[in-house]
Amino acid sequence: MIVEAIKMKTSDSVKDMTKGSLWKGILLFSIPLIFSNLLQILFNMSDVAVVGRFGGTIALGAVGSTTTLVTVFTNFIIGFGSGVNIVTAHAFGRKKQGEISNTVHTACIISFVMGIALLAVGQVEAAPVLKLLGTKSELFEGAELYLHIYFMGLPALAIYNFGSAVFSAAGDTKKPLMFLSISGALNVVLNLVFVIIFKLDVAGVAMASAISQYVSAACIITALMRVDGEHRLFIRKIRLYAMPAKQILLIGLPAGLQGAIFQISNLFVQYGVNTFNATVVAGNAAAQNADALVYDVMAAFYTASGSYIGQNYGAGNIRRVKQTYWISMFYAFAFGTLLGVSLVISGKLFLSLFTRDANVIKEGLYRLTVMGFSYGFSAFMDESISASRGIGEGLIPTVIVILGTCVFRTIWIFTVFAFFGTITSLYLLYIFSWAVTGSAEAFYFWHSLRKQQLGMGKIA
Repeated sequence: MIVEAIKMKTSDSVKDMTKGSLWKGILLFSIPLIFSNLLQILFNMSDVAVVGRFGGTIALGAVGSTTTLVTVFTNFIIGFGSGVNIVTAHAFGRKKQGEISNTVHTACIISFVMGIALLAVGQVEAAPVLKLLGTKSELFEGAELYLHIYFMGLPALAIYNFGSAVFSAAGDTKKPLMFLSISGALNVVLNLVFVIIFKLDVAGVAMASAISQYVSAACIITALMRVDGEHRLFIRKIRLYAMPAKQILLIGLPAGLQGAIFQISNLFVQYGVNTFNATVVAGNAAAQNADALVYDVMAAFYTASGSYIGQNYGAGNIRRVKQTYWISMFYAFAFGTLLGVSLVISGKLFLSLFTRDANVIKEGLYRLTVMGFSYGFSAFMDESISASRGIGEGLIPTVIVILGTCVFRTIWIFTVFAFFGTITSLYLLYIFSWAVTGSAEAFYFWHSLRKQQLGMGKIA
């Protein structure tokens, strides 16, 4: 199956995003990404489900206590991949074969080195950070073991995201979905084998994750080496080229840092939640499972926006850049709102997947109700960030989102929430921070676009 997937014909894999219907193109581009993101959520849940069902409470707690730290590293890698996607899309838009090739080969080595660096940091900092987070003594050993093994897969994760970014820039989102499906299915099988048969518990699910990441990386690299297009990868050509390296780092590093730092604001929100009783805390935890589901579906349209804006900006087609911004935002808002309202309607059923306690379900349903009608509004912030990166702006959008989320939310917790002291005043910080940050990000995008148009001599 893996060999056949890699050998698929690739000559038609490059999509010209500067032509054709944007409404149809963006939707069709995003659908495989939606499935990829949903599959990733389900496969990640399989680690917890298998170790919880067959490994016991201590093993489950050990794996669960690593979530925040793992998310910091994976968010950085995913964010950095957006830089690769944008710069490659620019090169495709300019239709310069040498520039495309230089970008791909530069991105490959930068991504691999970044993966190695994150592996080293993770190995050194795992124990100190677990202590800082207050990991319970009975869970500490298992959590540390899980992180040391899981982090071994970070170089592979970085390479997979590099390949996925390149294929997405070329308009091909099906291959990354295919390889993710293969590695994800392998992850589930290895989870069961290592935990049930070999009784490896925490180490077993960590090994399964690392191995599956190397399989997905091998698949996507092999596919890039076989592709019939300007983005074909040649091992002998892998080296740093100054201009694409600078562009990738200027967009990718801020995006990666944003994804990592974003988790800090969640720690402060959790601080606010922890001031309530255990039932509220449990209900909040159960309802939070909906966040990744909705955000990751919406994120598919931001990736589509980055690729479409990147190609059209590279081609100098400013009118389609503007149209892409509005169409992608509409899709993200519509899908986010539809999913949010659906979760409100089916809230009890959804929450029953995580708890049987009626009081916990009641508290979780309240959070779902507030968030369900709010999710769609996050599109105004995230789409504006993606659009800014699509035209090559990386640093300022990151500064704005850090101020508008981390800083704004922290201030809110110690002022508005401290004054009212209600769970409602805590949950409302999300939509208010999205409104404030979204307004600033939208202003910056349109200001930057107009400024660059003036520089190009185009007022489209």
